[in-house]
Amino acid sequence: MIDILFVGVGLFALAIGIWRAVRARRTGAGAGLAVSLIALGAAFCFLSNRAQQFESELYPSLGRLLSNLATMVAAYGIGLTVAEISGTRDRGRRTRLVALGVALTLLTVMFFSTQGLPRGVGVFDELYGTHPTLVVYVFVYTVYLGLAVLDIGVVAAVTIRASGGALRAGLALLLLASAFALAYLGGKIVATIKALQDDHPAKALCRGPFSTLPCTLDVGFPAVSVLLIVVGLTIPSIPGLVAGRRDAKTLRLLRPLRAHLTRRFPEIVRIDPGGPSRRERLLTAMSETNDGLILAGVTPELSAPAAARLVRDLPDEPGEEEPPPVAQAGPFAADVVRLRAIALAYRKVGGETAGEVASPVR
Repeated sequence: MIDILFVGVGLFALAIGIWRAVRARRTGAGAGLAVSLIALGAAFCFLSNRAQQFESELYPSLGRLLSNLATMVAAYGIGLTVAEISGTRDRGRRTRLVALGVALTLLTVMFFSTQGLPRGVGVFDELYGTHPTLVVYVFVYTVYLGLAVLDIGVVAAVTIRASGGALRAGLALLLLASAFALAYLGGKIVATIKALQDDHPAKALCRGPFSTLPCTLDVGFPAVSVLLIVVGLTIPSIPGLVAGRRDAKTLRLLRPLRAHLTRRFPEIVRIDPGGPSRRERLLTAMSETNDGLILAGVTPELSAPAAARLVRDLPDEPGEEEPPPVAQAGPFAADVVRLRAIALAYRKVGGETAGEVASPVR
């Protein structure tokens, strides 16, 4: 059951992270979020019991180290992402990076300085009393994650007041995830102190993620926290995805109309084809189409069917006549509605086939 939970959450985070990485490469934004989700997914996959059994064949308890390092990288990335959302990305960025580097180095040094690490599942409860390096290991890990979680929670709490819609919902989930993470870290501190005080501490093995209170704190809460973080960081991107799909549909719809207008009025074609984002390409296509409609004599008061018929009846080759007076362009949202209506009407009056032979919208 624990393996299913850990691997399931890990693969979900990895899938979302890879998707975000592809988008970040295309749009140039959100790379930190992609790294965070991939690191979280890797941490949970490394931490599953079956994965730890395999990793221990390479080095005793290696899975525990790899998962802890990945978790700290993920916490750093999430902190940067939340700071970027709140508009405070550059504030304390160098401090966060230095703290991460120091914590990763200390954790690695303490781990490989410890003799007699167990093979299989990396549970250190029996070793804290006799291996001070493991106490330092747990202290560094817990303190770093605690400070990172507090930083994420504080930034999210401050930002949520001025946010709304999907962003507010995502930040609320991040706050809840921070609470679960702090409960996990508190339970880890208590368990470590208890193991140091006991003369013969026993291994804290769990039959299920919520079978006992210690298991809930040590296994269940981290999984719930990661799931909330993944969902909380994904929700704010949903409106952008919806807008992106609408932009893509508008681009496809404009293609025949714009192709006919650019062939008839080649001077409207922009020298700069637009930026890498779909919204920038849409703005370029709309600007060219608007200019072509103006040169064709389409005025704002003309209905969409009348404008479509006027464009359809234009000769394919440029003429010598003087262009009509320039009309005023409307706001973006209204412009989209108007151009979509004309483009639809243009297809209905037979302009689609003629337009498809020209170059598509870039």
